[in-house]
Amino acid sequence: MADTKREIERKYEATPETRLPDLTRVGGVSTVHDLGVQELDAVYYDTTDLRLAAASITLRRRTGGDDAGWHLKLPVAPGVRDEIRAALSPALPRRLKALARARTRDAELVPVVRLRSSRQVTQLLAEDGTPLAELSRDAVRAERLDDGRTAAWDEIEVELADDGDPALLAKVDKKFRKAGIPASASPSKLARALDETGLSVPPQATAPADAPQDEAPGDAGEHVLVYLREQVAALLAYDPGVRRDLPDAVHQMRVATRRLRSAFRTYRKVLDRDVTDPVGEELKWLAGELGVARDTEVLAERLRARIDALPRVLLLGPVRGRLRRWTAARGSGSRRRAVAALDGKRYLALLGSLDALLADPPRLKQAGGAPDVVLPRAVIKDYERLAGRVEHALALPPGHERDLAMHDARKAAKRARYAGEAATAALGRPARRFAKRMKAVQSLLGDHQDSVVARDTLRDLGIQAHASGESAFTWGLLYGQEQRAAADRERELPQVWADAADENLRAALSG
Repeated sequence: MADTKREIERKYEATPETRLPDLTRVGGVSTVHDLGVQELDAVYYDTTDLRLAAASITLRRRTGGDDAGWHLKLPVAPGVRDEIRAALSPALPRRLKALARARTRDAELVPVVRLRSSRQVTQLLAEDGTPLAELSRDAVRAERLDDGRTAAWDEIEVELADDGDPALLAKVDKKFRKAGIPASASPSKLARALDETGLSVPPQATAPADAPQDEAPGDAGEHVLVYLREQVAALLAYDPGVRRDLPDAVHQMRVATRRLRSAFRTYRKVLDRDVTDPVGEELKWLAGELGVARDTEVLAERLRARIDALPRVLLLGPVRGRLRRWTAARGSGSRRRAVAALDGKRYLALLGSLDALLADPPRLKQAGGAPDVVLPRAVIKDYERLAGRVEHALALPPGHERDLAMHDARKAAKRARYAGEAATAALGRPARRFAKRMKAVQSLLGDHQDSVVARDTLRDLGIQAHASGESAFTWGLLYGQEQRAAADRERELPQVWADAADENLRAALSG
């Protein structure tokens, strides 16, 4: 069984002679309680080419201390990691291995570095004895397990207690800096051990969106590739969250797949479609596997909100209970399906294809063009495609055909929005404004489509209720509300589209 701890900490350089300042003078800290010395022994695992280290992920088996066991640490933000723990067993627990699978693929995990630490632990306590943070002073000895090279250093960690206030760490940091204790240059013990024993961590092919760039992208092709790298990085980052069933993880991973597909289509004159189209089809498959879980989640939230807004006298029969059973039945199956897709060979093959595409991009002639010339053309083409679909939908009478046309327009709006987002780094404010306006159109059309899907589900729930001898009145009432919501969106569309279809904005995109 595994459990998770959110780890928020700061690390500092130290020597055996480093003297700590009086931390009882830090606001909120009343007492510093000595917990003694712990002897820790940890073996860190990775692939032979250090794929986990390249992604700032650590996997270790540690003995000693009060949390002995297997620990997988996943980055959340600078100084923040989720530590997933499992019991101390001889073999690596399958769940932890699965959480790292998008990075390791089929490569074997092997022992890489052994760290032995003599840790002096103290607690920072509030006046009522509540733990605020834990301060660890470590004397670390590192050993490479392939050639026996070693390194040693001292360091200090200050880790926030569960549910603690991050402002405390800022106060401690200020105190440390005044005392001449500098922040550590390494983000983790493992990173320092690898560096000081001569193991070189490879650069990531997919840099996170907020990673600093050595230099600005040059031509149009490089601008597109930077955007693609960001989306692949997001896809990989959300993989463990989907497996852990974290809120919004499925949605964010699905968005990354859609942005990738959209970029392939929008910039098809920049990157060769003979290469990107097959990858796009696999991304469509993955989005579909993830979509079952996400669609169930969104629909259930929408129906719950509708039910919560009704007066109690209009809730006839076990309405909430029936919706809970429907959600549980759909949700458990869809989650199993999503995780099964991530565990399958097809998904690993897709990740390999994305790696290959980024490593050897299929650049076309326009890839070498100026970004402010090539990218606006592609964005405006998507805009014109959306304009045609909106006009077609508005020309149809209300009913099934218009519903289908508005759904097609919604997909075109999403593509136009993503096109603008992808071009923002190159085109600046005009692209950002364009994306914002396309998002407004997408949101309205998305709400319309959600009402169409909700009506189908409400009809099914009404039939089930009637067949079970329950009143179907409430389901019919909710159906009517969704029908009215769809009609409202249809009436609003002409004005929302008029606001978005600004010729001045279009001209600004073209410079």
